[in-house]
Amino acid sequence: MSVRPYRDIYRRQSRKIWMRDVPIGGDAPITVQTMTNTLTSDPRATLNQIRQMEEAGADIIRVSCPDKESTEGLKTITKEANVPIVADIHFHYKRAIEAAKAGAACLRINPGNIGSKERVREVVQAAKDYGCIIRIGVNAGSLEPHLLEKYGEPCPDAMVESALDHAKILEDADFRDFKISCKASDVFLAVAAYQKLSEACDYPLHLGITEAGGLRGGTVKSSIGMGMLLWSGIGDTIRVSLSADPVEEVKVGFDILKSMGLRHRGVQVISCPSCARQGFNVIETVSTLEDRLAHISTPISLSIIGCVVNGPGEALMTDIGLTGGGNGNHKMYVAGKPDHNISSGDMVDHIVDLVEKRAAEIEAAKAAEAAE
Repeated sequence: MSVRPYRDIYRRQSRKIWMRDVPIGGDAPITVQTMTNTLTSDPRATLNQIRQMEEAGADIIRVSCPDKESTEGLKTITKEANVPIVADIHFHYKRAIEAAKAGAACLRINPGNIGSKERVREVVQAAKDYGCIIRIGVNAGSLEPHLLEKYGEPCPDAMVESALDHAKILEDADFRDFKISCKASDVFLAVAAYQKLSEACDYPLHLGITEAGGLRGGTVKSSIGMGMLLWSGIGDTIRVSLSADPVEEVKVGFDILKSMGLRHRGVQVISCPSCARQGFNVIETVSTLEDRLAHISTPISLSIIGCVVNGPGEALMTDIGLTGGGNGNHKMYVAGKPDHNISSGDMVDHIVDLVEKRAAEIEAAKAAEAAE
């Protein structure tokens, strides 16, 4: 039993598949995905955006391939990207074959939209020949007409039936290296569908609340929906779908995983909302620190608390802590213990320096351990 069993999450045991060198499912870390919004036919613009996503920590990046010009541009993109690339295919089976040949690590398709079983077999053969996995992407907004007629509207049963029907098409073609998504913009619908699907198969599940909205609203919806599923142990890879800069999707994705203790990247800031007791401007300080520490990828916890009511207690649980004091003098905590005082004018630069040094120590220790 763990020290804090109330924090334990028991992940659903899904089968493990590989997207190039990135494992998905099983005991693999939950991966964070996003998608470009540039024209894939413009590889330079697409790669510029991919670089920003990679810097933010994206494990997997999806690009749209609606035409032959896009799959042609994909050749350059897959060669120069540092993470596996998913080719988003909706209807034309030839685009899927071209994308596989162009180096895509995954094909996002609905087998039912590709056409005849012969065409599906051609796509599957291309995936086998070029080492691709497949994502079956079910969406409440594009369910098959016969399912809408059967159930009357998009519902969990309809979405799961669609997913399993598509899975069977791939299974019949002797292909099982695939993951499934079952997305909806309605949080209740998406959560219920994923819960039902998780019990019906052991394939890895890609989570998402599709068309979630803008940065603030979409973050809230995604956190509620995916948070419920992740807390239940459901989910092997995630994408936060926002009408915002795709880099923000990556940041929010990692923030969701960090808040649940499922994966850690960068500085996790614990800060108070501020009140009249604050010994310094908490809101301004936290905003500045988040910007200045955005380059840190090493997992580090940092508490910024404006007064002594909760400051010392929170600092006990973090790597580095700051508690507001009187007359512009504040207490710094290191490894949970009171360490030294710092003035308001020097504290931001000082905290950045402490975090950077701590990150360097952690990375040096990792390198030394790996070299043994």
